[in-house]
Amino acid sequence: MSRIRIEGLLAAFPKLVGTGKQHTYVETENVRYVYQPIEALYLLLVTNKQSNILEDLETLRLLSKLVPEYSYSLDEEGICKNAFELIFAFDEVISLGHKENVTIAQVKQYCEMESHEEKLHKLVMQSKINETKDVMKRKASEIDKSKIEKNRGDKGGFMSLQSMGSGRLESSFNDMSISSSGTGFGSGSGFGISTEIDSFSSKSKGHPPASATAPPKGSGMQLGKSQRTNQFLESLKAEGEVILEDVQPKLGPSRPAAPPATDPVTLTVEEKLNVSLKRDGGVSNFDVQGTLSLQILNQEDGYIQVQIKTGGNPGILFKTHPNVNKELFSSENILGLKDPNRPFPTGQAGDAAGVGLLKWRMQSNDESMVPLTINCWPSVSGNETYVSIEYEASSMFDLRNVVISVPLPALREAPSIKQIDGEWRYDSRNSILEWSILLIDNSNRSGSMEFVVPPADTSVFFPISVRFSATETFSDLKVVNIIPHKGGNPPKYSQRIQLVTENYQVV
Repeated sequence: MSRIRIEGLLAAFPKLVGTGKQHTYVETENVRYVYQPIEALYLLLVTNKQSNILEDLETLRLLSKLVPEYSYSLDEEGICKNAFELIFAFDEVISLGHKENVTIAQVKQYCEMESHEEKLHKLVMQSKINETKDVMKRKASEIDKSKIEKNRGDKGGFMSLQSMGSGRLESSFNDMSISSSGTGFGSGSGFGISTEIDSFSSKSKGHPPASATAPPKGSGMQLGKSQRTNQFLESLKAEGEVILEDVQPKLGPSRPAAPPATDPVTLTVEEKLNVSLKRDGGVSNFDVQGTLSLQILNQEDGYIQVQIKTGGNPGILFKTHPNVNKELFSSENILGLKDPNRPFPTGQAGDAAGVGLLKWRMQSNDESMVPLTINCWPSVSGNETYVSIEYEASSMFDLRNVVISVPLPALREAPSIKQIDGEWRYDSRNSILEWSILLIDNSNRSGSMEFVVPPADTSVFFPISVRFSATETFSDLKVVNIIPHKGGNPPKYSQRIQLVTENYQVV
């Protein structure tokens, strides 16, 4: 039967069906229409007049039960969306114009086309992969132990203090203390202030940090480990497994480690940003916490006062350290000790943190204060989900090393990127798509990205996490002068100003 003949028969059917009739079939000179209403649609079977109408009705009844199994919405849109699945199911019921003796369960089984041999093969392959991973972990653990033992033998049990730089850089304000009695501030390199400046504690210096015994990176043993990993991946490829190589672009970190201080006096202004944005617009949380810390290398340079200036934002409340002269700060914006005969504590050049002098906080529900807003628009079309994401940055700051992390459903391969302003990377282990922009300034205050993944629930793409840094702050606090107590020339100083994200999400 030609296509034109079929289209002609279907076009004639609406004219033959009348309203109010109780029949389920219509006969013409050559064919018989057997039909059944399904809500606003008709399920239609066209046969010749010599066919057994009882068998035709039985076939129509079976087809009518299959339609709800593959199409959850019995309208034109739902039928079109699942057209191929319905065609495959109907093809299992009718073969060369004759009804097959099958049930609904058999039709579903035939359409799924599951194979016991295929399942067994996958289980065997997964078992081999798991066994190889266990062997790799044991070998890597043995190598690490041998490196630690060798390093202990060479270094006399522990590494030198110079190799503990990474451990010292990770020390936070909680690792330091300021004494309010005796000689005022303690001496040595292990003194400072915690993030909650009102409480102070001392830290014992009897034991080196755990990182002191960590083996150095980049040794010759590391090369052998990577070679075995490559051999393992090659063996999997030879067996037919698809290996997704995770290629990482050169993305700048959102919060680079501060270089060690080289000037006699270093002042650091840092603000940490905690923001929670609603996916439909609006701000549910906006919190800025800032600190001003001081680092001095030599004790003779500790007899100083620090003069600052702020942007005059009335929404920011400043709090000074208890040992700082509050009246002097309130009247002249000068940070100095209550007892001018006591110096500020000193620290070594490898210390990342210093003595906390000032802290402040700002909270707001004003969306205009947010430096970067993210809009995500996922939409399902057929067997694909199109996701469009756009960012819009405020003109207050130039943002550096911006990374927007979008969670994705579990994928076997990377998503298809249709358009992007910047660079992208797919983290297959955590199923996260990272969109990076090196710098956002007046030339690119807005940008967008579009990608395609298999059908997924729209809530899968949230929460979206954002990381960035800036060299300007909301408080606009800056150090303008260093005033020595004992006269003479003030020591040379430098200041670092940075705004970083601590928790920035679109939920």
